[in-house]
Amino acid sequence: MITTTDLTKVYRTRDREITALDGVNLHVREGEVFGVVGQSGAGKSSLIRCVNLLERPTSGTVTVDGQDLTALAGGGNRASTDLRRARSRIGMVFQHFNLLSSRTVQGNVELPLEILGLTGRERSRKALELLDLVGLADKARSYPAQLSGGQKQRVGIARALAGEPKVLLSDEATSALDPETTRSVLQLLRDLNRQLGLTVLLITHEMDVVKAVCDSAALMKEGRVVESGTVAELLSTQGSELARELFPVGGRPSSEGRTVVDVTFHGETTTEPVISQLSRTYNVDISILGAAMDTVGGKQVGRMRIELPGSFEDNVVPIGYLREQGLTVDVADVAAAPEDATDATEAVDTTGAEDTVDKGADGGTDGEAAPAAGQQTARAEEVAK
Repeated sequence: MITTTDLTKVYRTRDREITALDGVNLHVREGEVFGVVGQSGAGKSSLIRCVNLLERPTSGTVTVDGQDLTALAGGGNRASTDLRRARSRIGMVFQHFNLLSSRTVQGNVELPLEILGLTGRERSRKALELLDLVGLADKARSYPAQLSGGQKQRVGIARALAGEPKVLLSDEATSALDPETTRSVLQLLRDLNRQLGLTVLLITHEMDVVKAVCDSAALMKEGRVVESGTVAELLSTQGSELARELFPVGGRPSSEGRTVVDVTFHGETTTEPVISQLSRTYNVDISILGAAMDTVGGKQVGRMRIELPGSFEDNVVPIGYLREQGLTVDVADVAAAPEDATDATEAVDTTGAEDTVDKGADGGTDGEAAPAAGQQTARAEEVAK
């Protein structure tokens, strides 16, 4: 549905050039929710504005629904008639709502319908339908100043849907909202994606947004896409930076000469006691340094950081066993904990910590994060319990 090929955007000032996009290749499939994540300055907003040609790319192509928008742009600064027509099928939701304070909620939704030339009766009917769709039918005659942030964003979404777009672009649409409101807006986007068959491309710096609604994701750094794929693929890819960002787990080895491994559980492995089986099978002491579990795309996914005694060469067989069980295993490059931290670790009451973390790793919790085990070492027979 959306494809960018070698997309480049260079901003030129009097004395220098700034490359915001550096050969970006991206493909968003029809009907999916695709998230682009990255830190500020990574080029995310430039990318989404180039997708509908609010920003003209310096080079490269943008194809939306089979149309090469860059070929429709023309040579001047003003959009051609063909480009304006193509843009009408691409809705956009902005971070700061961009509502007209002098217009009612209904009036804001009717604005693009006016531009499209619909009659007053048609505009009114369509606007009220859209407001009902986003849950604001009772706010039609209110003004933006009378609405909460979440309600304003819902108006922005209704306005973006006015042209019956096939594609919806969202530029940090939830970054100005509180967590609860963010969840409701994201759920609305997911519902619209399913009900209307919308393809949604959203820009965010929040990993929770990707976990909540995205089918696929891409990580941007310094104007480049460094990693992309479906969320399921990324979580099962060894060494995936985006997977580490989605499920960060901490913890350092208790001393030198130990191997720290990050294990990702997905699919059926989330309900299997794999760590217990490993300890029992190879009679190996395992320290659980940290663990987390969450739901992605309706499926449980977990990550755990464990410590194995000895060097990597000493643990080739146990690590191979984990991979044979369908787990994604990455050897973490972390420094040993400082010696003066040992006493503090030993002073923590770890009663029952083993059981809690084992449940978190093996799917026994309801999607809650399992607490870190404070570098507690579990002998084979204890973990087996």
